[in-house]
Amino acid sequence: MKRFIVLLLGIILPCSAVAGEEVVIYSARKDHLIKPLLDAYRAKTGVESKILTDDAAPLLARLKAEGANTPADLLLTVDVGNLWHAANEGVLAPLSSTVLTETIPAHLRDPEHRWFALTIRARTIVYHTGKVKPAELPGYATLAQEAWKGRLCLRTSKKVYNQSLVAMMIARLGAEKSADIVKGWINNLALPPLDNDSKVMEAIAAGQCDVGIVNTYYYGELLEKKPELPLALHWPDQEGDGVHINISGAGVTAHAKHKEAAKKLLEWLVGAEAQRLFSDLNKEYPVNASVAPNAKIAQWGSFKADAHPIALAGRHQAEAVMLMDRAGYK
Repeated sequence: MKRFIVLLLGIILPCSAVAGEEVVIYSARKDHLIKPLLDAYRAKTGVESKILTDDAAPLLARLKAEGANTPADLLLTVDVGNLWHAANEGVLAPLSSTVLTETIPAHLRDPEHRWFALTIRARTIVYHTGKVKPAELPGYATLAQEAWKGRLCLRTSKKVYNQSLVAMMIARLGAEKSADIVKGWINNLALPPLDNDSKVMEAIAAGQCDVGIVNTYYYGELLEKKPELPLALHWPDQEGDGVHINISGAGVTAHAKHKEAAKKLLEWLVGAEAQRLFSDLNKEYPVNASVAPNAKIAQWGSFKADAHPIALAGRHQAEAVMLMDRAGYK
């Protein structure tokens, strides 16, 4: 009889589920983008997830303050700068996983395996289709040229996305050349730096400027609401290093109480089902090369992406902030 009950439970419960198993997640991602994935994972495995949502900086401060007493098993956030900083502060632990290392390209994960990309986001050029020809925009550095004076809009330098963009420029081009480019951008601004990428695109559509730099998913979100806007994406530096990319990602915390469960969840998140959900929900590019991006994203066209190690954006982040400040980029 006991053997029969055990066999019956094995049929009813997914084989990967363990009674009472859960993962506690500190997340800097919006709940509506993450909950559908965790719901799908629970339905598949029976594993529950508890989420605490906040901005990246307060979550890192909380992890440091809690130390060994933290309930968090997983830190989930956006931008490699945040992940690099968390690892550098000692709140993430190295994780051995063949699934993660074979699925995620080496340049999109921590060399010490403390964090891993879950999705890719491109930060590229957006332009007014009635005022600009793509051939005029070979690269990011082009926007520093005199021809674009009074025609450029940018998001504030206070956002980590632009800090990582400049940090990667420093890694590739050196501080001096990067400073010249950033100064050129500032000289060419049509408006003071704006609060977010959506405002940059709205200013372009309104004729206040002609070009800007944005994350692609903001473009997708805006065009879904206002498809009539005269905007298009352009992929710069295709003859050089390629389009600047960043990531959303995650790492297991240094004091995780459910380390194995957190590892299994991470491995599922880079699998086909979760990668399709990520792309559909937030218009991000899959980190798993075997998964095609959402059909609407695919319509934007393919591009050569920068293949430098993304960890360089974290390593040069502080230098980038100082460079931008000296250039007068507010």
